[in-house]
Amino acid sequence: MEKLSDRVQRLGYSQTFVMSNKAREMKASGIDVISLTLGEPDFDVPDNIKQAAFDAINQNYSHYSPVPGFLELREAIAHKLKRDNNLEYKPTQICVSNGAKQAILNVLAALLNDGDEVILPNPYWVSYDEMVKMMGGVSVMLPTSYVTDFKITAEQLEEAITDKTKAVLFSSPCNPSGGYYTYDELKSLAKVIAKYPHVTVISDEIYEFINYETKTTSIAQFPEVYEQTAVINGMSKAFAMTGWRIGYSACPEWLAKACEKIQGQMTSGANTMAQRASITALQTDPSEYKYMIDAFKKRRDLVYDLIKEIPGFKVVLPKAAFYFFPDVSHYIGKTLDGTEIKDSDDFAMFLLENAHVGCVGGVSFGSPECIRFSYAASEEDLKEAMRRIKDLLDKFN
Repeated sequence: MEKLSDRVQRLGYSQTFVMSNKAREMKASGIDVISLTLGEPDFDVPDNIKQAAFDAINQNYSHYSPVPGFLELREAIAHKLKRDNNLEYKPTQICVSNGAKQAILNVLAALLNDGDEVILPNPYWVSYDEMVKMMGGVSVMLPTSYVTDFKITAEQLEEAITDKTKAVLFSSPCNPSGGYYTYDELKSLAKVIAKYPHVTVISDEIYEFINYETKTTSIAQFPEVYEQTAVINGMSKAFAMTGWRIGYSACPEWLAKACEKIQGQMTSGANTMAQRASITALQTDPSEYKYMIDAFKKRRDLVYDLIKEIPGFKVVLPKAAFYFFPDVSHYIGKTLDGTEIKDSDDFAMFLLENAHVGCVGGVSFGSPECIRFSYAASEEDLKEAMRRIKDLLDKFN
């Protein structure tokens, strides 16, 4: 007798963690592996944020918080959204969650009935499609490539919207491509979405501050879609607080209340000490944490110079986040040292087993011709990783 639900059996495992775990196992067996798999800043949490958490413990913030988060934190988020994004949100429109991942799930759970469609521009973060499945929805993929900087057009979006479309879900800046939508590109998408009031935009902006060219634009800045937009953000990337698990959504009031209702039956409020520390993080001038962004940019430039020399890689310079997403279709369909490369997941495993460099195949990102490298690692490791890959692939070209 099958005991597991159809829902859980439809889900896949995160390829990011599959490759990360494989790299850890190889390291534990004594193999010198350089893992560039996880999307996690390699910096420590800034001292003022840590001190705020210690203070919260000493002040006995050890009891349940309100389900959508402490009012002071929601006020700090509202202030941040005004300061950094020129967005007006009241605390009642904000729901603080256990990471941005839960914030997205809350919104999807509030919106989707079985069979509803969610448009996902490819490439997308590995969990998006699985989240849609979990909530009974159907993902509609819109293809892109490195030629278009991995971005869809307004025409593509309009062609994809149907009566069954409930949401459009994307990240800008994008994990995994490192690209972002410009003001004019978002404006053209907003004009399309505004025609369809039954469609909600879920805008994942978790990499907002890691942008090397300009200030990131939120699609919620366009008045015609403000009431149709759920902004997702959190503390993980800009503040190196991945393990603290604080994310949030900012939505129209009706949707924010629905998210609170769902979260109240799932996890209730997020970790109280992490919430108090997040207040300090958000109230600090962003320039205080710019040293992390500067380091990422230096590493990006280093890797770009090296990765361009790897045979068979087609790559664009990422403008944000901390990933490279090269097209490796040159190798797909080939057999390398007896290993058949059917897609980029096979190629990523080939690199791990033969160059001892961990990356993530693009199949679960919706781009089976690409692989993702995180450059949230030391310059020494990045140089050595690119050298190993080039030395390995030189043999096949």
